[in-house]
Amino acid sequence: MDYMKVYEQWCTDPYFDDETKKELLAIKDDKAEIEDRFYRQLEFGTGGLRGVIGAGTNRMNIYTVRQATQGLANYIISQNGQSKGVAIAYDSRIMSKEFADEAALCLNANGIKAYVFPSLRPTPELSFSVRELHCISGIVITASHNPREYNGYKVYWEDGAQITPPHDKNILAEVAKVTEFSAVKTMDKDEAVKAGLYNVIGEDIDDKYMEQLKKQSIHPDIIKKMAKDIKIVYTPLHGTGNLPVRRVLKELGFEKVIVVPEQEKPDGNFPTVSYPNPESPAAWELALALAKKEDADIVLATDPDADRLGVYCKDTKTGEYVSFTGNMSGMLIAEYILRERKATGTMPENPALVETIVTTDMAKVIAADYGVKLIEVLTGFKYIGEQIRLFEKNHTYNYVFGLEESYGCLAGTYARDKDACVAVMMLCEVASYYKSQGKTLWDAMVDMYEKYGYFKEGLETLTLKGIDGAEQIQNIMTDMRNNPPKELGGYKVVAVRDYKEDTRKDLATGEVTKTGLPTSNVLYYELTDNAWCCVRPSGTEPKIKFYFGVKGTSLADAEKKLEAVREDMLKAAKAE
Repeated sequence: MDYMKVYEQWCTDPYFDDETKKELLAIKDDKAEIEDRFYRQLEFGTGGLRGVIGAGTNRMNIYTVRQATQGLANYIISQNGQSKGVAIAYDSRIMSKEFADEAALCLNANGIKAYVFPSLRPTPELSFSVRELHCISGIVITASHNPREYNGYKVYWEDGAQITPPHDKNILAEVAKVTEFSAVKTMDKDEAVKAGLYNVIGEDIDDKYMEQLKKQSIHPDIIKKMAKDIKIVYTPLHGTGNLPVRRVLKELGFEKVIVVPEQEKPDGNFPTVSYPNPESPAAWELALALAKKEDADIVLATDPDADRLGVYCKDTKTGEYVSFTGNMSGMLIAEYILRERKATGTMPENPALVETIVTTDMAKVIAADYGVKLIEVLTGFKYIGEQIRLFEKNHTYNYVFGLEESYGCLAGTYARDKDACVAVMMLCEVASYYKSQGKTLWDAMVDMYEKYGYFKEGLETLTLKGIDGAEQIQNIMTDMRNNPPKELGGYKVVAVRDYKEDTRKDLATGEVTKTGLPTSNVLYYELTDNAWCCVRPSGTEPKIKFYFGVKGTSLADAEKKLEAVREDMLKAAKAE
C-alpha cells in the first residue's frame, strides 16, 4: 500500500482517535511531511523502537507502541513465558507514561502480567527489576539522550539485558507479522487491575536496587573521611537521575552535593537544553556556571534515563574545568576497581573486563597490567550484558567492569545494562580517593596517560534523514566495504574487519579469518602504531558514525595524530 493510501486510512478509520486525525488533517497539503510520516513502518530494530513523537506509521504513538507490544506478546506466548510477566519502566519524556500503560494493557489483553513502576525510574533499575521479579521480559520507554521530539521503546529479556540473538531477531520477526491494527489487543485498565494482570511495582524494589549500588563501593572509609571536603555539582538534565543519584550519594555519606536547580525537576520539554546529552557541551552551561560559583571539585550530568554519565573536573593548575570523555571516566573507574580489588584481596578468580570494539585501547593495557582478561564485543551495551550471562552459564570468567565509549559503564552484575547511578557513586569515590592524596581526577588521568600511553579517541557523525539519507548511508557503507582506504592520517591500513561478513582480512598477506563476533553492519580498519578507525550506521537514528583512535607521545601529539586520521576518514567517506 502506498503512503498516501495509508495516510487516508489513518484520517478516516474509526480505529484512530480524533486527536490523531486532527493532527494528520492539519498536514493534508504538505506532501513531504505526509511521506516522511507514512513511507515506512517505524522500524523495530534489534533493541526496539525509537522515533519522533507524532501521528503516522513512522512515528512514536500509542498505535505503533501497541503494534510492537503485540509482536512481543506473541513471542512471549510462543516461549510459554506469560505467567512470568513483563516489568515496565519509563522516563520523563513526553508521552512516556502513556506509552508505558499502552504497552502494559496490550500485554494484559494477551494474558500476560505487567509490573509497572508508579513513576519514572532509571533504565538500569528496569534491568535490575526484570531479574529481581523473575520476569520473562522488560520494557523501558525512553529515547535516551535524543532531542526532545523523540521517544523510544527498549526491550529486555529475562537475563536483564537488552535483547540479543536469538531473541532479538525472533521478536523482530513477530513484530513484522503484525501488519493490521485489528490484530492488536488492548483492554480497559480498571479491568486489567481487577484481573490481577496490571500490577504496580512497590518501593521495596527501589530499596533493593540502592543496596546493590552501595555494595559496589570498595572504600566506604575513604568516602566518610572525605565527605565534608569533596564538593559535587550534579544535573539530571530534567530526567530520571535526580532522586536515585542523590539518594545513593547521601546514603554513602557525601555531604556536599549541589543539584542544578533549573534542571532538577523532570520535564520532557527539556526547557534548558535543546539536546539533553552529556556528550553535548551545550548541555553543561548551567552546571559549569554553578560549579565555578561553588568551586566544585567535580561536575556530573546524567542523561534523561540515567544510564549515561558525563564528567567535568577542575584542573587546579589552570582553575578551569576539564571535560572527560566516556573513555576517560571509564578508565579512571576501571583502573581504580582493578587496583583496589587487587590490593584488598577482593578480586575474583578469572576476572574479566569487557568493552566494545570502539572503546579505548587503553583498556587492553590496563587489563594486561592487572592480569585481567579483556573481552571485546560489538557496539551496544547489550553485548556486555550478554557476556555476564555467558560467564555465569559457562563458569568461565568473573565480570569486574564493563564500559563503552558513549559514556556508559557498569560496576557489578546486579543489572545488565549501563548504569549512570553506579557510575556517579564510583566516580565520586574515585575522586575522594585521589583528593585524600592531594590529587584531582585530572591529575589521576594524566598519571594514567604517563603510565599506559596517551590514548586519544574521537567520533564524527553524519546525519542523513529521510529516504535519500538512508540510501546515502547504505552507499557509504557499500563503497567503503568494497574499496577500503589504503592509508589514513599517515597510518597504513594493515587489516580490515567486516563484521557483516564475519571476516578479518590481513592486507599484507591476504589471509582471511573470522571476527568471532555476531553479524553486524560494521567496518573496522586496523592501522599501524596502535591506531584504528571504525564506521557503522546508527541503529536508532538516521546517522552514520565514524570512530577513531590513536596513541601519542603526549596529549598534543595524540590530538594532532587523531585529527589527521579524522580528516582522511571523512574524506574517504565523502569521496565514495
